[in-house]
Amino acid sequence: MDSLSQDKLTKFHIQAIFSAQRDQAASVAQTTAAQRIEKLKQLRAYILNHLDDIQNALYADFKKPASEVLIGEISALTGELNHTIKHLKQWMKPQRVPTTLSFVGTSSQIYYEPKGVVLIISPWNYPFALAIKPLISAIAAGNVAVIKPSELTPHTSAEIRKMLEFLFPKEEVAVVEGDAEVAQVLLELPFNHIFFTGSTAVGKLVMAAAAKHLASVTLELGGKSPCIVDQTADVRATAQRVAWGKCINNGQTCIAPDYLLVHQSVKGPFMEAYQQAIQQMYNPDGKGIEASESYARIVNQRHYQRLRALLDDALSKGARITQGGMTNEADCFVEPTVLENVNDSMQLMQEEIFGPLLPVIPYETKEDVIQHISQRGKPLALYIHSRHEPTIQYFLKNTTAGDTVINEVLMHFANPELPFGGVNGSGIGKSNGFFGFQEFSNARGVMRRQFGTLKFIYPPYTAKVKKLIGYMTRYL
Repeated sequence: MDSLSQDKLTKFHIQAIFSAQRDQAASVAQTTAAQRIEKLKQLRAYILNHLDDIQNALYADFKKPASEVLIGEISALTGELNHTIKHLKQWMKPQRVPTTLSFVGTSSQIYYEPKGVVLIISPWNYPFALAIKPLISAIAAGNVAVIKPSELTPHTSAEIRKMLEFLFPKEEVAVVEGDAEVAQVLLELPFNHIFFTGSTAVGKLVMAAAAKHLASVTLELGGKSPCIVDQTADVRATAQRVAWGKCINNGQTCIAPDYLLVHQSVKGPFMEAYQQAIQQMYNPDGKGIEASESYARIVNQRHYQRLRALLDDALSKGARITQGGMTNEADCFVEPTVLENVNDSMQLMQEEIFGPLLPVIPYETKEDVIQHISQRGKPLALYIHSRHEPTIQYFLKNTTAGDTVINEVLMHFANPELPFGGVNGSGIGKSNGFFGFQEFSNARGVMRRQFGTLKFIYPPYTAKVKKLIGYMTRYL
């Protein structure tokens, strides 16, 4: 079959799935809380009963350690599922809201109704969790969904397809695998909502495609998430947290600490503690980090070469490697690496690193920190490590970020009570718990007249009516 006919077949197949889902959307929208909860329970049971398959798929894709699969992929899903199952009935109830005195005699409520047919485009770095987590919210809100998983993690994508084909008819949940051309075909369709996780550059393309159909979007992007360590921080504990947050999944985490702003007075002790933490985590037996079964790999050669280019560019412009630096192209291995003497001319200070390279920038005053952060786009996450509450509040009030974590890293993503998402260049919209349910819903305002009338302000606008309107405008 030639490429043209194959393209036509792909478009026909995708269009057929979309049409079937559009026909089914109204029926799924009428499902009860109990019916949606049952779907989520079945999803949870499948995940827990097939942990080995999921772990094996992720290891095959980029040697992700089994424990990191549980930490970074599964626990976030089971937590989200448990929370949604517990609260969905309450979320789906009409929410009564106050009505101002101007509208005495009426009552007001918010009804949450599903948006309809939704598209979820998921990334490769946490390919299982970031495909299924938005699906949980989509199902909870009563939508039908198409998932387009990443082609860069084919084993995990196949596992997702196998699971969802077992659990759902394709007119409710369908998986479409393929590359960027397949994604482009999907984006040409008039979905009611698109949930995309990935780079800012691609996020702009997704938003432009959605605009053609006036579809709403959730964009979970990224950016350079700063990590501040002030002179009051617990140096040892903070170094361990930063080392873990930077190196889990080999740094391929959208909310990983991207670069470090450390107070000059604690820079030396912190860097020593950071090196100790890296060795304790990934080289406890002295065989070398490359031999560690706890350290993942860069997903493919293209991304390995991107990181290698960032490293070479920084070194050519005066950066110094003070820890790590070893790479192995054949194994897509990049050692946890600390770079000092960095500056803004370097590519790794201009774009999200998405790997285990940690640029370190010493500072002397809080104002230095704010100036440095404000020169960049609004980050997806901001990390503050301090035991001085006024300093913490200063950083909170003088920065903006999708989310902020104090004296910890990464953990906010897995808390279903917190909204997760970026701002402007780091994202649009929020997920997690009720916020995810809300994202996939239309908040429909409903006002009901129960008694009384407003006919006393109807035309003709006599002097008496004008006086009443003036009174209402000023005082009600």
